[in-house]
Amino acid sequence: MSSPSLTLNQARQLHLAAQGLLRPARRKARFEDLLTTIRQMSLLQIDTIHVVARSPYLVLFSRLGDYPQVWLEQALSGGNLFEYWAHEACFIPSEDYPLLRHRMLNPQYMGWKYNSEWVENWQQEITELLEHIAQNGPVRSADFAAPEGQKPGWWAWKPHKRHLENLFTAGELMVTERRNFQRVYDLRQNVLPDWNDELHALEEGEAIQQMLQNSAASLGLFRAAWLPDYYRLKRAPVKAALASWLETGEVIPVEVETLGECYLHHSLLPLLEALPRATHTTLLSPFDPVVWDRKRALELFNFDYRLECYTPEEKRQYGYFVLPILHRGALKGRLDAKMLRKEKVLLIRQIWLERNVQVSQALLDDVQQAILRFARWQGAESVVLDKLPPELAAGWQKNWLV
Repeated sequence: MSSPSLTLNQARQLHLAAQGLLRPARRKARFEDLLTTIRQMSLLQIDTIHVVARSPYLVLFSRLGDYPQVWLEQALSGGNLFEYWAHEACFIPSEDYPLLRHRMLNPQYMGWKYNSEWVENWQQEITELLEHIAQNGPVRSADFAAPEGQKPGWWAWKPHKRHLENLFTAGELMVTERRNFQRVYDLRQNVLPDWNDELHALEEGEAIQQMLQNSAASLGLFRAAWLPDYYRLKRAPVKAALASWLETGEVIPVEVETLGECYLHHSLLPLLEALPRATHTTLLSPFDPVVWDRKRALELFNFDYRLECYTPEEKRQYGYFVLPILHRGALKGRLDAKMLRKEKVLLIRQIWLERNVQVSQALLDDVQQAILRFARWQGAESVVLDKLPPELAAGWQKNWLV
């Protein structure tokens, strides 16, 4: 029996359906929708840049529409989510804690995230820090002063910050809440009092199998090479997993235009009969799962994307924190924006369209409404557009009221 053949456009729509980005939300978001959305993606990557709304809030907005940002903190403090290293630092559904526990038990394999030499050299101080938390409750890095004379800098962490990060990676501390987006650390046994490694922890191999399954479901449609990156898995048994899934019907093989052999998760099989038309237009975070694997974004969407916030300004091709524009199943452009919070203005510094994008009235209307929704959600009262491509400048004014 031959594999179903799909166009590239159909493949994109199936992937977006798995990610919750095929159609806009049908109703006003509820708190449980936030949890459902994170479970659908498996992971919600964390980043602290806040020229516009911080990335995790933006990823949720792209799928939920207008929602109170405080819901994310409530989900964390309420125990619905936990933080750990997955794709990178991520919010993860609490039921998936067993999948990451083996990393905590072997932190020496976590690269720069854990420094064995530091832990050994500072053992006394680390022990005292744990005792302090046990006696006085949760702490932030900000609760501890930097050594006198220490110069500021991105990696110029004070000793207590390094202690906390190492203990977090080793699973001795967990993030129990965020205050002004700063981590608040507590002892693991206080956050998960019933956890027992002997009873609840998974063997690494079993955990990796489940992470691969989560990746397959969240990607929906995928090439084999795309699977390991979702949880940053090294030497993952992808070939064996696919063979097993094909036998059980977890996935089916499909042939995709320009991509060749791909796989479709069984949850999307009903869509093969009559694939709903993509109607959603929104802005994406640079750390959205749809684009966080830059090679996948290029292969699937023909979208060549790089994050340039760590690139010197004079060497940037686009801008500091550039947001992809998703329009009806395709990535059709990108924009560089900044939220001027005191002035309640969303500043769009520049917009770029992808090559061969046809600017229709539908695109003009959809993208304008997407930007206005984005601005309104952040409390903006107006939008100011600076540099626009001629095709957009002909159809838009430079100032919009929200």
